[in-house]
Amino acid sequence: MLFNFFSRVGAPLTNTLIKLGFACRFLVAILRHSGTSLLRPHLTLREIWFAGVLSVLIISVSGLFVGMVLALQGYDTLQRFGASSSLGILVALSLVRELGPVVAALLFASRAGSAITAEIGLMKVTEQLSAMEMMAVNPIARVVAPRFWGGVISMPLLAAIFSAMGIFGGYLVGVKLLGLDDGSFWSQMQGSVDFRLDVMNGVIKSVFFGFAISLIAVFEGFDAPPTAEGISRATTRTVVTSSLVILALDFILTAFMFRGV
Repeated sequence: MLFNFFSRVGAPLTNTLIKLGFACRFLVAILRHSGTSLLRPHLTLREIWFAGVLSVLIISVSGLFVGMVLALQGYDTLQRFGASSSLGILVALSLVRELGPVVAALLFASRAGSAITAEIGLMKVTEQLSAMEMMAVNPIARVVAPRFWGGVISMPLLAAIFSAMGIFGGYLVGVKLLGLDDGSFWSQMQGSVDFRLDVMNGVIKSVFFGFAISLIAVFEGFDAPPTAEGISRATTRTVVTSSLVILALDFILTAFMFRGV
């Protein structure tokens, strides 16, 4: 009876560890067969279009409004301390360091990550992956690897677009709406944002996020049970797991990057 109790308690942890092991093996297989994506760049470019270009609209609009809201909230706080002229610094550093990579990654996981999982899962249900194996075509090389690298490449570009649109939204609110000095807004931003410490660290974050989201998306789709319910649950797991991993990675990377800065 005691054995059955510990078995029930430890089963979720055991299953999670087993799935992590399969995910690591899956990642090794993707890296081993990534040569196809390099030798046939049109496969990866098509996935960049699907995962990246088709996500530009939601990324741009979200970044614009996040920047506008950030400027409104920041101006109210800075004005209390007589530092409203530093609004440009607040908007730029908040977006480039933190909000740009994180919010863009969450949107990317919701829009592109779930779509990749559903697409691969549907190919599994309709036995397209099995048909490829019958024709001596490796589905990991032909289907999974291009989608994985398309997501990894798209994520930093989308994060940069998000940050740029957010800064533009902050400019519209701070300068055009609230009447801050145009030159002061841009000059203080340029003088305070460091390329290596701020911009490059944000790019590194977005690369890690893209790597994690793409791996989770393709693995969940490839591992999904070949049923409608299986695909539905795999798509949900992709969004939930990606969101948690993004927030955890953000804390870890921030602790290493900005420690003592």
